[in-house]
Amino acid sequence: MGCLQSTPASNYAAPPQANGAAASIGHVDVIFFPEPSGKMPCRNANTPRGCHRHNCNYEHGPTLIGRFLQYLNSATRTLDICVFTITCDEISDAVMALHKRGVKVRVITDDDQANSLGSDIDKFRQCGIPVKVDHSKTHMHHKFAVIDHRLLMNGSFNWTRQAVLGNQENVVMIENPKLVHDFSQCFEKLWSQFRA
Repeated sequence: MGCLQSTPASNYAAPPQANGAAASIGHVDVIFFPEPSGKMPCRNANTPRGCHRHNCNYEHGPTLIGRFLQYLNSATRTLDICVFTITCDEISDAVMALHKRGVKVRVITDDDQANSLGSDIDKFRQCGIPVKVDHSKTHMHHKFAVIDHRLLMNGSFNWTRQAVLGNQENVVMIENPKLVHDFSQCFEKLWSQFRA
């Protein structure tokens, strides 16, 4: 069948049903990067002291990465991260703060990227976050996180400043029991296969 021919809809399986009804979608949101301002958020702007720098080079208003971090910071029990490369300090700092608050954090990443310049994986290990990598000639190229077994964050978005500020990227946040379950199963499979 060529590219221009269509496959009749009857050739595809019907969508899975949950208890005889379509599975509940729940909350859905999407963030499209890059950051419009081209700036990371100012760490002092939203503190009680505020930012007192005359010509601050950081964004003082709402940001896309700020929205992303709100979702990440909603974790209260578990955070399973399966991301190809992690170099963005703002995201890594939030992950380590969640770990320090008692959230059970686990990280799976690519072995080549874990050792690349700017990688935050060693910081995770040093603060006690368990990390596993693929140890293969191919790449562990996923970019997803599961929060509290209720929320999935998934898309093209690597957790890097380049992804935040420069690349055309997306990340979808969705509360859908089936998708959360499927991605959690994928995480557990990789966690059992990979090594520290």
